[in-house]
Amino acid sequence: MSAPASWNRDTLPEGAEKQAAVRDMFDAIAPRYDLVNRIMTFRLDVRWRRRAVRSLALPTGGRVLDLASGTGDLCLDLAKAGYRPLSVDLSLGMLMADRSGAPRVQADILRLPVPDASVDGVTCGFALRNLVDLGRFFDELGRVVRPGGRIALLDVGIPHNGLVRWGHGIYFGKVVPRIGGWLSDPAAYRYLPRSVAYLPPAADMLAMLQRAGFADATHDELSGGITQLLGGTRDR
Repeated sequence: MSAPASWNRDTLPEGAEKQAAVRDMFDAIAPRYDLVNRIMTFRLDVRWRRRAVRSLALPTGGRVLDLASGTGDLCLDLAKAGYRPLSVDLSLGMLMADRSGAPRVQADILRLPVPDASVDGVTCGFALRNLVDLGRFFDELGRVVRPGGRIALLDVGIPHNGLVRWGHGIYFGKVVPRIGGWLSDPAAYRYLPRSVAYLPPAADMLAMLQRAGFADATHDELSGGITQLLGGTRDR
């Protein structure tokens, strides 16, 4: 199975077409997803996830949704930190490859099958750019996270430093697709550097989170800005 032809076009898909293409793409790359991530990030992805989990700073035993959970890496880190994770992903292929042992649910994370104010926290790793409607996603976080609960959302970033941005652009745009093509699905990893275009500026994402009920929303650049971490506390 290979990623959909949508990623080979000059323009990126939108709406329902994007959702279907993202689901099919992650179904296709699930078997070697972890291997490719470790190689192409030089294991920095491990550090970024642990930083996200630490930033939650929730009481032990808190229920945390890991959204777009993939193969369960964040769920493993959440469990090690003493939380009770629930793995939620649109891709059945990813959920079948989940080795975390956490309860798993296949669902559209824009329409979470959980009650209002029912979870202590939410994590999401490198999936914001894959969503059809980011504002709606943030509103959904505001709905399901209890007052005082926390969120930690990771995604790729664009470094502000010109030299770092130049070097990262070459690596991310030229080298990463080759690594992904050799080890997994070429079309999927050609999409990866292009998908950054889906992400709005940090200031816009912070404004959306504040409107969704996270007044103290924060944005941190990790590893020189190649990754970004959005956090916040649900208003009481």
